[in-house]
Amino acid sequence: MSMLPYLRAAVRPALRRSTPSQPGYDTTRDPSASSAVVDCAVYRDGRRALGSACLTPREAMARVREGGGFAWIGLHEPTEAEFAGIAATFGLHPLAVEDAVHAHQRPKLERYDDTLFTVFKTIHYVEHAELTATSEVVETGEVMCFTGPDFVITVRHGGQGSLRSLRHRLQDDPDLLAKGPSAVLHSIADHVVDGYIAVAAAVQDDIDEVENAVFAAPAKGSARGGDAGRIYQLKREVLEFKRAVSPLLRPMELLSERPMRLVDPDIQKYFRDVADHLARVHEQVIGFDELLNSILQANLAQATVAQNEDMRKITSWAAIIAVPTMICGVYGMNFEHMPELHWRYGYPMVMAAIAGSCFTIHRALRRHGWL
Repeated sequence: MSMLPYLRAAVRPALRRSTPSQPGYDTTRDPSASSAVVDCAVYRDGRRALGSACLTPREAMARVREGGGFAWIGLHEPTEAEFAGIAATFGLHPLAVEDAVHAHQRPKLERYDDTLFTVFKTIHYVEHAELTATSEVVETGEVMCFTGPDFVITVRHGGQGSLRSLRHRLQDDPDLLAKGPSAVLHSIADHVVDGYIAVAAAVQDDIDEVENAVFAAPAKGSARGGDAGRIYQLKREVLEFKRAVSPLLRPMELLSERPMRLVDPDIQKYFRDVADHLARVHEQVIGFDELLNSILQANLAQATVAQNEDMRKITSWAAIIAVPTMICGVYGMNFEHMPELHWRYGYPMVMAAIAGSCFTIHRALRRHGWL
Protein backbone atom coordinates (compact mmCIF):
# COMPACT_ATOMS: atom_id res chain seq x y z
CA MET A 1 0.00 0.00 0.00
CA SER A 2 2.89 2.35 0.73
CA MET A 3 4.08 2.03 -2.91
CA LEU A 4 0.74 3.17 -4.29
CA PRO A 5 1.56 6.91 -4.53
CA TYR A 6 4.72 6.11 -6.53
CA LEU A 7 2.88 3.81 -8.94
CA ARG A 8 0.21 6.40 -9.52
CA ALA A 9 2.88 9.02 -10.07
CA ALA A 10 4.40 6.85 -12.77
CA VAL A 11 1.04 6.49 -14.55
CA ARG A 12 0.19 10.19 -14.35
CA PRO A 13 3.53 11.98 -14.01
CA ALA A 14 2.25 15.35 -15.09
CA LEU A 15 -0.36 15.34 -12.37
CA ARG A 16 2.29 14.92 -9.68
CA ARG A 17 4.62 17.79 -10.58
CA SER A 18 4.59 21.06 -8.66
CA THR A 19 4.74 24.44 -10.33
CA PRO A 20 6.10 27.22 -8.14
CA SER A 21 5.65 29.67 -11.01
CA GLN A 22 1.86 29.27 -10.98
CA PRO A 23 -0.13 31.88 -9.07
CA GLY A 24 -0.53 30.72 -5.47
CA TYR A 25 -3.30 31.32 -3.00
CA ASP A 26 -3.78 31.22 0.75
CA THR A 27 -4.61 27.78 2.15
CA THR A 28 -6.66 29.10 5.04
CA ARG A 29 -8.80 32.09 5.51
CA ASP A 30 -7.27 35.17 7.10
CA PRO A 31 -9.50 36.04 10.09
CA SER A 32 -8.99 39.74 9.40
CA ALA A 33 -10.08 39.39 5.75
CA SER A 34 -13.52 40.56 4.71
CA SER A 35 -14.10 37.62 2.35
CA ALA A 36 -13.98 33.84 2.67
CA VAL A 37 -12.70 33.51 -0.92
CA VAL A 38 -9.13 32.21 -0.90
CA ASP A 39 -8.81 31.84 -4.67
CA CYS A 40 -10.91 32.59 -7.74
CA ALA A 41 -9.74 31.86 -11.28
CA VAL A 42 -11.00 31.26 -14.81
CA TYR A 43 -9.64 28.32 -16.83
CA ARG A 44 -9.78 28.03 -20.62
CA ASP A 45 -8.36 25.09 -22.56
CA GLY A 46 -6.86 23.72 -19.37
CA ARG A 47 -4.90 26.89 -18.51
CA ARG A 48 -5.45 29.60 -15.99
CA ALA A 49 -6.55 32.75 -17.81
CA LEU A 50 -4.25 35.73 -17.45
CA GLY A 51 -5.51 38.48 -15.21
CA SER A 52 -7.83 36.22 -13.24
CA ALA A 53 -5.86 36.24 -10.00
CA CYS A 54 -7.87 39.02 -8.35
CA LEU A 55 -11.32 38.40 -9.76
CA THR A 56 -14.47 38.27 -7.67
CA PRO A 57 -16.77 35.29 -8.20
CA ARG A 58 -19.24 37.51 -10.07
CA GLU A 59 -16.49 38.82 -12.38
CA ALA A 60 -15.17 35.29 -12.96
CA MET A 61 -18.58 34.04 -13.98
CA ALA A 62 -19.04 37.00 -16.32
CA ARG A 63 -15.74 36.18 -18.05
CA VAL A 64 -16.77 32.54 -18.41
CA ARG A 65 -20.05 33.52 -20.07
CA GLU A 66 -18.23 35.87 -22.41
CA GLY A 67 -15.24 33.75 -23.41
CA GLY A 68 -16.01 30.19 -22.31
CA GLY A 69 -14.06 27.91 -19.98
CA PHE A 70 -15.01 27.45 -16.35
CA ALA A 71 -14.49 29.20 -13.03
CA TRP A 72 -12.99 27.60 -9.93
CA ILE A 73 -13.73 29.43 -6.68
CA GLY A 74 -12.17 28.23 -3.44
CA LEU A 75 -13.63 29.25 -0.07
CA HIS A 76 -12.68 28.55 3.53
CA GLU A 77 -15.39 28.47 6.22
CA PRO A 78 -17.72 31.08 4.70
CA THR A 79 -20.56 32.61 6.68
CA GLU A 80 -24.13 32.72 5.40
CA ALA A 81 -23.76 36.38 4.42
CA GLU A 82 -20.48 35.76 2.59
CA PHE A 83 -21.89 32.78 0.68
CA ALA A 84 -25.24 34.37 -0.18
CA GLY A 85 -23.87 36.43 -3.10
CA ILE A 86 -21.98 33.44 -4.58
CA ALA A 87 -25.05 31.23 -4.24
CA ALA A 88 -27.15 33.80 -6.09
CA THR A 89 -24.55 34.26 -8.84
CA PHE A 90 -24.26 30.54 -9.58
CA GLY A 91 -27.86 29.58 -8.80
CA LEU A 92 -27.04 27.12 -6.00
CA HIS A 93 -29.84 25.29 -4.25
CA PRO A 94 -30.67 26.65 -0.75
CA LEU A 95 -30.45 23.19 0.87
CA ALA A 96 -26.96 22.60 -0.50
CA VAL A 97 -25.92 26.11 0.52
CA GLU A 98 -27.13 25.49 4.06
CA ASP A 99 -25.11 22.25 4.24
CA ALA A 100 -22.00 23.97 2.88
CA VAL A 101 -22.16 26.81 5.39
CA HIS A 102 -22.94 24.83 8.53
CA ALA A 103 -20.74 21.80 7.72
CA HIS A 104 -20.75 18.62 9.89
CA GLN A 105 -22.30 16.65 7.03
CA ARG A 106 -21.97 13.00 6.06
CA PRO A 107 -20.07 12.28 2.82
CA LYS A 108 -22.67 12.29 0.06
CA LEU A 109 -23.50 13.09 -3.55
CA GLU A 110 -26.64 15.05 -4.41
CA ARG A 111 -27.92 16.52 -7.66
CA TYR A 112 -29.76 19.83 -7.81
CA ASP A 113 -30.85 20.65 -11.36
CA ASP A 114 -27.59 21.24 -13.26
CA THR A 115 -25.33 21.12 -10.19
CA LEU A 116 -23.69 18.24 -8.35
CA PHE A 117 -23.13 18.76 -4.64
CA THR A 118 -20.47 16.47 -3.15
CA VAL A 119 -19.32 16.28 0.46
CA PHE A 120 -15.96 14.75 1.39
CA LYS A 121 -14.59 14.13 4.87
CA THR A 122 -10.87 14.83 5.04
CA ILE A 123 -8.73 12.89 7.52
CA HIS A 124 -5.42 14.06 8.97
CA TYR A 125 -3.17 11.88 11.12
CA VAL A 126 -2.08 13.62 14.32
CA GLU A 127 1.53 12.85 15.12
CA HIS A 128 2.22 11.83 18.74
CA ALA A 129 5.33 10.71 20.56
CA GLU A 130 3.42 8.05 22.51
CA LEU A 131 -0.10 6.70 22.23
CA THR A 132 -2.00 7.33 25.46
CA ALA A 133 -5.60 6.95 26.65
CA THR A 134 -6.26 10.57 25.61
CA SER A 135 -4.22 10.79 22.39
CA GLU A 136 -5.94 12.30 19.36
CA VAL A 137 -5.04 10.05 16.44
CA VAL A 138 -7.07 11.48 13.57
CA GLU A 139 -8.43 14.94 12.88
CA THR A 140 -11.31 15.46 10.49
CA GLY A 141 -12.33 18.28 8.19
CA GLU A 142 -14.69 18.72 5.28
CA VAL A 143 -14.51 19.67 1.62
CA MET A 144 -17.76 20.44 -0.19
CA CYS A 145 -17.77 20.74 -3.95
CA PHE A 146 -20.40 22.35 -6.18
CA THR A 147 -19.87 21.16 -9.75
CA GLY A 148 -21.74 22.81 -12.60
CA PRO A 149 -21.37 22.96 -16.38
CA ASP A 150 -19.00 25.92 -16.21
CA PHE A 151 -17.97 26.30 -12.58
CA VAL A 152 -16.51 24.52 -9.56
CA ILE A 153 -16.95 25.91 -6.05
CA THR A 154 -15.01 24.26 -3.24
CA VAL A 155 -15.87 25.01 0.38
CA ARG A 156 -13.42 23.83 3.00
CA HIS A 157 -13.96 23.51 6.74
CA GLY A 158 -11.22 22.81 9.24
CA GLY A 159 -7.52 23.55 9.31
CA GLN A 160 -6.58 20.48 7.28
CA GLY A 161 -7.32 19.38 3.72
CA SER A 162 -5.65 22.23 1.84
CA LEU A 163 -6.25 22.14 -1.92
CA ARG A 164 -3.33 24.38 -2.84
CA SER A 165 -0.99 21.64 -4.04
CA LEU A 166 -3.87 19.99 -5.86
CA ARG A 167 -4.66 23.16 -7.80
CA HIS A 168 -1.01 23.56 -8.74
CA ARG A 169 -0.80 19.98 -10.00
CA LEU A 170 -3.90 20.42 -12.10
CA GLN A 171 -2.58 23.65 -13.57
CA ASP A 172 0.53 21.73 -14.56
CA ASP A 173 -1.59 19.23 -16.52
CA PRO A 174 -3.66 21.30 -18.98
CA ASP A 175 -4.80 18.22 -20.91
CA LEU A 176 -6.57 16.91 -17.82
CA LEU A 177 -7.83 20.30 -16.68
CA ALA A 178 -9.28 20.91 -20.16
CA LYS A 179 -11.84 18.19 -19.41
CA GLY A 180 -13.65 20.78 -17.33
CA PRO A 181 -15.19 20.87 -13.83
CA SER A 182 -15.52 17.08 -13.61
CA ALA A 183 -11.71 16.82 -13.79
CA VAL A 184 -11.48 19.05 -10.72
CA LEU A 185 -14.10 16.95 -8.91
CA HIS A 186 -12.17 13.77 -9.69
CA SER A 187 -8.88 15.29 -8.51
CA ILE A 188 -10.46 16.37 -5.22
CA ALA A 189 -11.87 12.86 -4.67
CA ASP A 190 -8.49 11.34 -5.56
CA HIS A 191 -6.73 13.77 -3.22
CA VAL A 192 -9.05 12.92 -0.32
CA VAL A 193 -8.75 9.15 -0.82
CA ASP A 194 -4.96 9.41 -1.06
CA GLY A 195 -5.12 11.04 2.37
CA TYR A 196 -7.14 8.09 3.63
CA ILE A 197 -4.47 5.67 2.41
CA ALA A 198 -1.71 7.56 4.23
CA VAL A 199 -3.72 7.76 7.46
CA ALA A 200 -4.59 4.05 7.28
CA ALA A 201 -0.90 3.16 7.14
CA ALA A 202 -0.15 5.36 10.18
CA VAL A 203 -3.09 3.94 12.17
CA GLN A 204 -1.86 0.43 11.33
CA ASP A 205 1.44 1.28 13.06
CA ASP A 206 -0.43 2.43 16.18
CA ILE A 207 -2.49 -0.77 16.25
CA ASP A 208 0.67 -2.87 15.87
CA GLU A 209 2.22 -1.00 18.79
CA VAL A 210 -0.78 -1.63 21.04
CA GLU A 211 -1.00 -5.27 19.97
CA ASN A 212 2.66 -5.87 20.79
CA ALA A 213 2.22 -4.20 24.18
CA VAL A 214 -0.79 -6.37 25.06
CA PHE A 215 0.81 -9.69 24.16
CA ALA A 216 4.33 -8.90 25.36
CA ALA A 217 5.54 -10.21 28.72
CA PRO A 218 4.57 -7.65 31.42
CA ALA A 219 7.34 -5.77 33.17
CA LYS A 220 8.06 -6.71 36.75
CA GLY A 221 5.61 -5.00 39.05
CA SER A 222 3.22 -3.94 36.25
CA ALA A 223 -0.36 -5.12 36.15
CA ARG A 224 -2.10 -6.82 33.24
CA GLY A 225 -4.95 -4.97 31.55
CA GLY A 226 -3.39 -1.53 31.77
CA ASP A 227 -3.69 -0.96 28.00
CA ALA A 228 -7.49 -0.92 27.95
CA GLY A 229 -7.64 2.89 27.92
CA ARG A 230 -5.28 3.16 24.96
CA ILE A 231 -7.15 0.47 23.02
CA TYR A 232 -10.52 2.12 23.63
CA GLN A 233 -9.21 5.54 22.57
CA LEU A 234 -7.73 4.08 19.40
CA LYS A 235 -11.02 2.33 18.69
CA ARG A 236 -12.86 5.68 18.99
CA GLU A 237 -10.47 7.25 16.49
CA VAL A 238 -10.91 4.33 14.08
CA LEU A 239 -14.67 4.81 14.37
CA GLU A 240 -14.22 8.46 13.35
CA PHE A 241 -12.15 7.27 10.40
CA LYS A 242 -14.88 4.79 9.47
CA ARG A 243 -17.52 7.54 9.49
CA ALA A 244 -15.52 9.38 6.85
CA VAL A 245 -14.85 6.40 4.59
CA SER A 246 -17.99 4.25 4.64
CA PRO A 247 -20.61 6.81 3.47
CA LEU A 248 -18.37 7.82 0.55
CA LEU A 249 -18.53 4.37 -1.07
CA ARG A 250 -21.94 4.90 -2.65
CA PRO A 251 -21.15 8.37 -4.13
CA MET A 252 -17.95 7.02 -5.70
CA GLU A 253 -19.86 4.08 -7.18
CA LEU A 254 -22.38 6.47 -8.72
CA LEU A 255 -19.68 8.71 -10.18
CA SER A 256 -17.79 5.74 -11.61
CA GLU A 257 -20.69 3.68 -12.96
CA ARG A 258 -23.71 5.84 -13.71
CA PRO A 259 -23.47 8.14 -16.77
CA MET A 260 -23.91 11.79 -15.77
CA ARG A 261 -24.21 14.79 -18.02
CA LEU A 262 -21.89 16.83 -15.80
CA VAL A 263 -19.14 14.17 -15.75
CA ASP A 264 -16.94 13.72 -18.79
CA PRO A 265 -16.90 10.04 -19.93
CA ASP A 266 -13.10 10.04 -19.96
CA ILE A 267 -13.01 11.34 -16.38
CA GLN A 268 -15.51 8.70 -15.28
CA LYS A 269 -12.87 6.05 -15.91
CA TYR A 270 -10.63 7.75 -13.36
CA PHE A 271 -13.46 7.68 -10.81
CA ARG A 272 -13.36 3.87 -11.04
CA ASP A 273 -9.75 3.99 -9.88
CA VAL A 274 -10.71 6.21 -6.93
CA ALA A 275 -13.63 3.95 -6.03
CA ASP A 276 -11.33 0.92 -6.05
CA HIS A 277 -8.81 2.58 -3.72
CA LEU A 278 -11.62 3.74 -1.45
CA ALA A 279 -12.96 0.18 -1.23
CA ARG A 280 -9.52 -1.04 -0.16
CA VAL A 281 -9.29 1.59 2.55
CA HIS A 282 -12.80 0.70 3.72
CA GLU A 283 -11.78 -2.94 4.07
CA GLN A 284 -8.74 -1.86 6.06
CA VAL A 285 -10.80 0.28 8.43
CA ILE A 286 -13.31 -2.52 8.99
CA GLY A 287 -10.36 -4.81 9.72
CA PHE A 288 -8.94 -2.26 12.17
CA ASP A 289 -12.23 -2.19 14.05
CA GLU A 290 -12.47 -5.97 14.29
CA LEU A 291 -8.82 -6.32 15.26
CA LEU A 292 -9.16 -3.74 18.03
CA ASN A 293 -12.20 -5.62 19.35
CA SER A 294 -10.10 -8.78 19.54
CA ILE A 295 -7.19 -6.97 21.19
CA LEU A 296 -9.51 -5.38 23.74
CA GLN A 297 -11.08 -8.75 24.56
CA ALA A 298 -7.64 -10.34 24.89
CA ASN A 299 -6.53 -7.51 27.17
CA LEU A 300 -9.58 -7.93 29.40
CA ALA A 301 -9.10 -11.70 29.42
CA GLN A 302 -5.50 -11.24 30.54
CA ALA A 303 -6.66 -8.96 33.35
CA THR A 304 -9.22 -11.59 34.44
CA VAL A 305 -6.59 -14.34 34.38
CA ALA A 306 -4.22 -12.18 36.41
CA GLN A 307 -6.96 -11.55 38.99
CA ASN A 308 -7.70 -15.27 39.19
CA GLU A 309 -4.01 -16.00 39.77
CA ASP A 310 -3.91 -13.44 42.56
CA MET A 311 -7.01 -14.94 44.16
CA ARG A 312 -5.48 -18.44 44.00
CA LYS A 313 -2.34 -17.18 45.74
CA ILE A 314 -4.36 -15.43 48.41
CA THR A 315 -6.46 -18.56 48.92
CA SER A 316 -3.34 -20.74 49.12
CA TRP A 317 -1.71 -18.61 51.82
CA ALA A 318 -5.00 -18.49 53.69
CA ALA A 319 -5.07 -22.31 53.67
CA ILE A 320 -1.51 -22.46 54.99
CA ILE A 321 -2.21 -19.96 57.74
CA ALA A 322 -5.37 -21.86 58.73
CA VAL A 323 -3.30 -24.76 60.16
CA PRO A 324 -1.35 -22.80 62.83
CA THR A 325 -4.47 -20.74 63.50
CA MET A 326 -6.46 -23.89 64.28
CA ILE A 327 -3.77 -25.47 66.47
CA CYS A 328 -3.05 -22.25 68.35
CA GLY A 329 -6.78 -21.70 68.75
CA VAL A 330 -7.23 -25.07 70.37
CA TYR A 331 -4.39 -24.54 72.84
CA GLY A 332 -5.56 -21.02 73.50
CA MET A 333 -8.73 -22.30 75.19
CA ASN A 334 -8.67 -21.88 78.97
CA PHE A 335 -9.52 -25.44 80.01
CA GLU A 336 -7.73 -26.79 83.04
CA HIS A 337 -7.38 -30.37 81.91
CA MET A 338 -5.83 -30.38 78.41
CA PRO A 339 -3.31 -32.93 77.10
CA GLU A 340 0.38 -32.05 76.96
CA LEU A 341 -0.05 -28.78 78.90
CA HIS A 342 2.48 -29.83 81.50
CA TRP A 343 4.57 -32.08 79.25
CA ARG A 344 8.18 -30.91 78.85
CA TYR A 345 8.27 -31.49 75.10
CA GLY A 346 4.72 -30.29 74.38
CA TYR A 347 5.66 -26.88 72.99
CA PRO A 348 8.41 -28.14 70.61
CA MET A 349 6.05 -30.88 69.43
CA VAL A 350 3.26 -28.39 68.61
CA MET A 351 5.66 -26.05 66.77
CA ALA A 352 7.07 -28.98 64.79
CA ALA A 353 3.55 -30.10 63.87
CA ILE A 354 2.65 -26.59 62.71
CA ALA A 355 5.84 -26.24 60.61
CA GLY A 356 5.46 -29.71 59.09
CA SER A 357 1.81 -29.17 58.18
CA CYS A 358 2.48 -25.77 56.62
CA PHE A 359 5.42 -27.13 54.63
CA THR A 360 3.36 -30.07 53.33
CA ILE A 361 0.46 -27.84 52.26
CA HIS A 362 2.82 -25.30 50.63
CA ARG A 363 4.58 -28.04 48.67
CA ALA A 364 1.28 -29.51 47.48
CA LEU A 365 0.02 -26.10 46.33
CA ARG A 366 3.26 -25.38 44.49
CA ARG A 367 3.03 -28.75 42.75
CA HIS A 368 -0.45 -27.91 41.48
CA GLY A 369 0.56 -24.41 40.29
CA TRP A 370 -1.32 -22.38 42.88
CA LEU A 371 1.85 -20.79 44.26
